[in-house]
Parts: sequence; C-alpha cells; structure tokens
Amino acid sequence: MAVCARLCGVGPARGCRRRSAAREQRRGAADSEPDTDTDPEEAGGGGITEDEEAAERIEGGRPLPPSIEAGPAGRAPLSLLELPPELLVQIFGSLPGTDLPSLARVCTTFRRILSTDTIWRRRCREEYGVCENLRKLEITGVSCRDVYAKLLHRYRHILGLWQPDIGPYGGLLNVVVDGLFIIGWMYLPPHDPHVDDPMRFKPLFRIHLMERKCATVECMYGHKGPHNGHIQIVKKDEFSTKCNQTDHHRMSGGRQEEFRTWLREEWGRTLEDIFHEHMQELILMKFIYTSQYDNCLTYRRIYLPPSSPEDLIQPGLFKGTYGSHGLEIVMLSFHGKKAKGTKITGDPNIPAGQQTVEIDLAHPLQLPDIENLRDFSELSRIVLEVQEQVRREEQEQQQEEEEHSQQAASQPASPLGGEGAEGEETAAGAEGTTQDKAPASQPFVLPMGVISRNEDYPRTCRICFYGTGLIAGHGFTSPERTPGVFVLFDDDRFGFIWLELKSFSLYSRIKVPFQNAQAPSREAFDEMLKNIQSLAT
Repeated sequence: MAVCARLCGVGPARGCRRRSAAREQRRGAADSEPDTDTDPEEAGGGGITEDEEAAERIEGGRPLPPSIEAGPAGRAPLSLLELPPELLVQIFGSLPGTDLPSLARVCTTFRRILSTDTIWRRRCREEYGVCENLRKLEITGVSCRDVYAKLLHRYRHILGLWQPDIGPYGGLLNVVVDGLFIIGWMYLPPHDPHVDDPMRFKPLFRIHLMERKCATVECMYGHKGPHNGHIQIVKKDEFSTKCNQTDHHRMSGGRQEEFRTWLREEWGRTLEDIFHEHMQELILMKFIYTSQYDNCLTYRRIYLPPSSPEDLIQPGLFKGTYGSHGLEIVMLSFHGKKAKGTKITGDPNIPAGQQTVEIDLAHPLQLPDIENLRDFSELSRIVLEVQEQVRREEQEQQQEEEEHSQQAASQPASPLGGEGAEGEETAAGAEGTTQDKAPASQPFVLPMGVISRNEDYPRTCRICFYGTGLIAGHGFTSPERTPGVFVLFDDDRFGFIWLELKSFSLYSRIKVPFQNAQAPSREAFDEMLKNIQSLAT
C-alpha cells in the first residue's frame, strides 16, 4: 500500500509535501485522515451516494465523465484522489480482496469508495466463482461485502477435499462454493459392482447468510431438512462439524427403518437381496459404526496427486472393487519408479489411509499368449520369478549402499554431489525404457479360478507390471504385502490381480473436476500421504 500512500499524498512519502490546493478544494482536509481497520468486513463502511451512482454508470455502460487525462488547471493528475470515483472503483475492484482492508486504512475517501458493492461483487465472482445475481441480496439487506467478508473469506480455509475421521471407513468430502452457499458434499462410490457408473453425492452441511450479522451453519444429515449445526476450524488443514439437533437424524420407525433406508442409499438393495452371510455382517457392522457419529466429525485435508509428463497415466482418484466390502475410493500417485494406490475409503481389513497396492514400474511383465494366460499356475510362475528377481536386486542395492556409506565415512565428501543426479537420471531412463517397450495393446483375460466382482472388464490391455497388494485380517491384523499383477487397460481404467487371494479388482477414474484440491508442492503431497497413513495405523 506504500505506492497508494505516495500517490494520494498520505504518510511520510514525498507526496504529502506536494499536496496541491486544487485537491484540497475537491476533497477537503478529511480526505487524508488515516483509518486503522484491517478486517475485510470493515473495508469500506459507510458508503456515499456519489460513488454508488458512479458504479451504476459503469455497470450500465453509460459513458464516464470528461477526460481524466488532465487534472486541475489542465495538468496531469498527481494523486489517485484526483481520479474520478468510478475509475477508482474499477482499479480497486481488480485488487485481491485480502488487500482491500489495508487500502481502506489509507484515507476516508478510499474507505468510502470501498463501500461500493460493485467492488465486492467482482471479488466474489473472480475469487470464488459466485455467478449468482448478487443484486437480489439487496432485498434481504445483505451486501456483497457481507457475502465476501462473513461467508467466503471467513470460511475459505475449508474449501477443497477432505477425509473424515470415521475409523477404518474414511470418506471423501468436497467443500465448494455453490451459489450463495458453501456446501460440504460427501462423495460416495456407485453401487457395487458398477465401477464405471458416476459418483453419488449427498450434502452433509451448508453455510449461508441468513441475516447481516453472521453466517449460519446448518446440518443436512438425515431426512428432516436442514437444522442447526456448528463448524470449528481447528487449524488450516483440519476442521470439525457438530450437529446441535441430532433428533432430526432419527426416524419414526426406529433403528430398523434407519438401517433399511441407509442400506438402500449405500448399497442400492435390501438385506434380503444379499445372500452372502459374511457380506451381511460387514454391512451391518458399517451401519452401526458410522451412524454413531451423527455427523459430528473431524476432517483432514487431502490433496490430489501432482502429475508430470513421465507419469504412466494421469494420477488421480479411482473407484475400485473390493469383494464383499463393495466399491472403495483409491488415490493413484506416481513416485519415480513406483506408483502407489492409497485408500481414501477403507474397510475393517485395510482401513482408509493405507497403501493398498504398489506398482513397480521398473519391472514390466510379459504376459503369455491368451490360451496360456487362462492357466493361473502359468501366470503365478511368471510373477513369482519377477518377485525373486526384485528381492535379489533389493539385497544387492542394500549391500551397495552399505559399502558406499563405509567408503563415504573414510573419504572426504565430494562438493559436487553428482551421485544423486545420476540416480535420478537412471530412474527416469528406466521409466522411459518401460514406456518405449509398451505395446499399443494386447489381448487380456482373467485366469481360470480368479474371482471378479465385475465381469465386464476390458479384454485388451496396454501393459502389465509387477506389484504388491496389502492384505490383512479383520481389524488390520497381521498385514502383509503379497505379489500381484497391475494391468493398465487405458487412461481411465486399470486392474490388479491378487495372486494369494485369487481375486481381481477393477478400478475406474473418478471424473469430477475438484476445485481447491491441488497440492502446493510435491513435498506437501508426500507429507499428506504420510499423515493419513500414520492416522490409519
């Protein structure tokens, strides 16, 4: 704001000693009184009619007053205060809303101009995508400045993707600006086993301005409409919700009616339609566990994985089949010669946050011809040979690292440190070689005896890699990584064959343009992955 201070002649800058008499006549001595308010909510209190009329001329397309190229006495203007108010409205409207409180402290003229709703209407549109007709707010007595300061700016830290802390089950919450509301949408996978169907979603809470005083938080859980709720922003990457009227979640038919309703929404069927006894137990267990929270949850921020041109496919979120547990959400990310699938939603065996699959991009698999591929023992033989090769390579690498560390301890360190760069080049070269060797497509069929929840999987694939999948007992007991096959079908679908389970999981990309979900850096994304995994453990 130092530049603005110099231009308007306020403060210790040279401009305050060159204040012209012409400007004194136009603005008066009160124009240069400093203001100390810094809150966006207060940036521009007490509007003036002339400024509002000037803003209306701009919006209505009416011509501006005579040329502003010359100030008083025909000279060029020396101060921003010599510019017409409607031009200042345009200038201030192009600044970020977070800078406007500082601008309001410069002088009372700036403060009064900042009360023009045109400025705040533009900030709401450009910063938060509010495309509603904000003029309708005048009926309720709520200004665009109120919307910006008391709703959008105040709750800006909760916009984006979040994972609720619901034990092993997790979830995916997307908080967005929707018209004049901020709404938290819980995203749910399609009904099992239709992995290619679009995602389902339901609102958990919403925030809006009922009156000018403050924003109202409402819980949307249950079937009795919005009711009183509360949001507490714990820190930048964590917030919690609380329902103050949990009786709105109850149904007249009691827990049985609530369970039947939940089952239709969650699984798209009734309990009588599910013949597998173990699956019935898992479903009932999830209902009992999740319903006890009553929408009183803590959420932690998650980021979409960053991408690079060397990635096998675009990273992102996928829906995947997990046997009796139904469909779950997995995040695919790339880390040099490795690719990782991290659970965003989970189950009692492998909870949300755990790394469900890991793909070794340095070890592509050459599948046998289509007839031999039907033989499970043949595929198992190929995978186990690669597993043994990987084990030997890891042992050799560990020995080399130990020898290198011993040599480094006895010799002075090289100032150039070129070995790390060489390692990166080797990794990039391995990926490039893998990409070059990948055929356009090859026939694919599941071996006999491998169970798949969805038989409608692609019959051709691009390439296969050796990988490992995480399996465990109930309650995440005795977890271990077992060998498997990663199958890339196309840009939006891949699969994984779990050899030990003789099971196949099919994954399909979630095609939702999530906003405010990009990681600020690769380091921030890696830290996020580490945090959600540690919480799951």
